[in-house]
Order: sequence, then C-alpha cells, then structure tokens
Amino acid sequence: MPTNLYRNPLTEILFEQAPGFVGLYDLAQGWFTHVNPAGYQLLGYPSAQALYDDPARTLRARQLTAEEWALLRERVLREGRHSLEAEMRRQSGETFWAQLELTSLALDGHDYFLVRLTDTERLHAAERRLAQSVGRFEAVFAHATIGIVVCNRQGDIVLANEQAYRQFGYPAGELTSQGIEALVPEAVAHHHANLRASFSAHPQVRSMGVNRDLTARRRDGSEFPVEVSLSHFKLDEELFVVAYIIDITFKKDAERELITQRQRVERLNTELEQKVADRTHTLETTLAQLELRTRELTQALAAEQELGELKSRFVSMASHEFRTPLTGVLTSAALIEKYTTTEQQDKRLRHLERIRTSVKHLTDILEEFLSVGRIEEGRVQAHPTRVELPLLLREALADVQSLRKPGQRLETQLDATEPLWLDASLLRKVLVNVLGNALKYSGENTTVTVRATWAMRQLTLSVEDQGIGISAEDQEHLFERFFRARNATNLPGTGLGLYIIARYLDLLGGTIALHSELNVGTTVTLTIPYADHSTD
Repeated sequence: MPTNLYRNPLTEILFEQAPGFVGLYDLAQGWFTHVNPAGYQLLGYPSAQALYDDPARTLRARQLTAEEWALLRERVLREGRHSLEAEMRRQSGETFWAQLELTSLALDGHDYFLVRLTDTERLHAAERRLAQSVGRFEAVFAHATIGIVVCNRQGDIVLANEQAYRQFGYPAGELTSQGIEALVPEAVAHHHANLRASFSAHPQVRSMGVNRDLTARRRDGSEFPVEVSLSHFKLDEELFVVAYIIDITFKKDAERELITQRQRVERLNTELEQKVADRTHTLETTLAQLELRTRELTQALAAEQELGELKSRFVSMASHEFRTPLTGVLTSAALIEKYTTTEQQDKRLRHLERIRTSVKHLTDILEEFLSVGRIEEGRVQAHPTRVELPLLLREALADVQSLRKPGQRLETQLDATEPLWLDASLLRKVLVNVLGNALKYSGENTTVTVRATWAMRQLTLSVEDQGIGISAEDQEHLFERFFRARNATNLPGTGLGLYIIARYLDLLGGTIALHSELNVGTTVTLTIPYADHSTD
C-alpha cells in the first residue's frame, strides 16, 4: 500500500469520507489496494477487505478482454484522465449503470488509477421511462382514428399524424411544409389569420364553429365537412395549437337522408290524417255499438257477481263442516234411546255431553263460515288454552265416524301425551276438516293414519290416506276459494275446505304441506307452534 497517500491527514480525511466510490487501483497488482467506506458499501461488500479478497477482481458486469484492458490503460496513462459509462456489478451479482472516472497517479514510484464511480441507475431508469412514454405518445398520435395537426403561433404546421395526411390527401411529410391556412376553404382563408391570432391571445380548449357548419380543404382543392376541436400547450415558452379533426361526411349524408325520410313521413302523415277523417263516421258507429255492448257486459257482470254471492252463501250453508257435527248429534241421540236402564245413566250423560259439544261446535263453525270476511280482515284471533291432544284427537275422530265407508279404518300414532297450549277450537276444526277430506276421497277398505309428534314447542300432525290423490297441476290451486280438483268434480264438496284450513293455520301461526300422487294417496302435514305452559 502506498505510504505517500497518507502523509497529509487532510488527504486521508477527504479520501475516507468521500461520497460514492473512490478507490486506488494498483496497475502492477491489477486490483484495488484501498477503497473508501462509501465505495465498498455501494458495491454491497461488508468491508473493504472483502472487496480486496474478491477473486473475480473486476467491478464490471462484463469483464474486459486483455486487448480492451490494454487499450483503456494506455489511454488513461496517455491522457491522465478518462471517463466512461459502464454497467457495474455488486457482490450479490446485481448490476447497475455508473459513470466511471479513471485518473492516472504515480505514488512511491508505482502507477495507480484513482477510480471514482457515480451511480447513474436512476438516470437510466428515468431515460427508459421517458423513452416508453414517448413511444406510447407516438403510438397514440400516429394511430389515432381522427386527424391531429399541430401548428405554432405563426400558423406553420409542425406535426401531423397519418390520419391527417389521409384526410387532406397529402403525401407523407409534405404537410409540415404548409401553413394551416392551406387546410382552410378559400372563402374564409383571408380572415382565418385573424381568428388564429385571437385564439393565440386567449388560448382555451374549445370546439370550432359552434352552431356553424365547418368544411376543410384537401390538397386537390375539394372540400369536406368536418368537426374541429382545439387545445394548446407550451414548450420552451412557445405556444403550440393542436387541432383535432373529424371527417363527418358520413354524418352529413345521414342527416340529409334523415331529412328526406322526415319529409316523406310528413307526406304519409297528411295522407293518413285524410284517411282518418274519412273513417271517422265508421268509428263513431262502431263506438256506439261498443257502448251498447259495454252496457250488456256490465249487466252480465252484475249478474255474475250476484251469482257468486249466492254461491258463497250456498257453500257456507252446505259445507260438509255442518254435516259432521250434526251426524255426531244424531248418532249420540240414537244411542241414548238404547240406554233405558238406570245403570246406563253415565253413558247417556256422556252422549248428552257429546251432543252439547257438537251443537256448540256447529254454532262455532256456522259463525266462522259466515265471518270469513272478518277473518281475512284480521278481526278474528286465536285464543290459546290448555289442550290434551289425545282427548282432542278422539273427539275429532268421533266427529268423522259417520263419514267412514265400509272397511275404512282410522289409526292414530301419538309419540307424546303432555298438554299443549294453543287454540283447541281452531285445531279441532282443522283436524275434522282434514280427516273428513281423507275419508271422503278414499275408497272402501282403506286406512287413514293420523300421526302426532311434538317437540321443541312445535306440533306436527300428519294425515295420510290411500285415496284418489291430486295432480301436480291442481296442487298449485288447492288453497284458493271454490277450487275443486278435476278428479273430484263428481264428489260432494264446496271447494272451501282447504282454503278455510289454511286461514285457520294462519291464525295459529302454522303451516300446511301437501304431498300427493294420483291413485296412490295424499299426506297432509300440519306444523303448528305452541307455548309451553306445563307449570300453569
């Protein structure tokens, strides 16, 4: 290591604290003998000694050949100083661009190069970004689908894109030798310079020729309609004006065609108005006939409404819901006649109680059928009470015993017996109605099964029959008023049963589900929530 370099403490301080890379390269050894801290840190070495021990013995990304190194060495020794830009490498292998400055030194009788590196990677990156930006601008400018012409304050065209050359019919490069007035129709060319000067005095982004038709002049002197928008920019304090030009020949042709068609439509409208006038008398006669027909239809509609009201009253009076409790009354009365002895008094009392219950039930049903309107208006509410489901189910089965056909069986399956808290009257009406339908639409020697389960404050009742079933098409309308399935039209019924069941279930907060197959049977599943009042 040279000793003369450190005889001056100031020199040592300047070397050690210099920013960037500063290194002393021994030409005899072919490598660095001293590097400042900023230098080996720039190159990614943990210490100067790590750089001295690097076996690669080169800082360049591409190592020079012997011939290249000889030429560079000779040039630096001859000129005393030489700088160049080169791609350098860090210890990690990462490369970067730097300005390399070599200065020839002679210390202690030995030749050295004082090497300085200045990182220019940011500059290179900026240059690449600039090149990319310029490339994108040039691509957009060159391939724009509208004509773009740039001129200076004096009106000289300095730049034009390919579309502008095509629009105006000029050979490539010839537009830049023209003034902007060459593209203006001769009729307005004489005062266009004044308009240009006015724009230059107060430049702003705007459209030209607002509410006026503009035309431009081609190289051959022909003119074509255009739309022109202006913008501006300054470069080195010089104003440049940019004109964006759209050839609207096609648009103008379409407008002319539209005007022609509009005139034709106006003529047709005139002819049509005459035809309308000629047919007015006929239309007035037709309107009179329509008014007569309207009166007839109004009368027919009133009759239809009256018929509907009669049907509703008839359905309310003749519903099978009345027949079920009446049958129970008659059955109990007939049985009472057979109990003539004193020992049979308890049986007579039981049947008398059943008669009273059935009569009350009949009264309730009659009142509810006549108050369907009140139910729909929300004026009828459920009144929960303590319900012993097995007892209620036995009463419902008793109510429909008279509807059984020969050989028909009623089976029940109850999974629990604890009391429930819900409206017993509504639930009984629902059960009687569903059981009645199951027996009515099932044949002889069939079984109707009633299943009841309740848990988690939810009662589930299902009634399964082996009857005629319901088609998928009819199932969509079963809960509508007066609807009867097509395969049940020959059986008695009002079409209100399932409608009333659904409304009762609404009051109970429950739901009804129906699964049916033709000639196989139907299963009706009722799901009703209840309150837990077992401690009451």
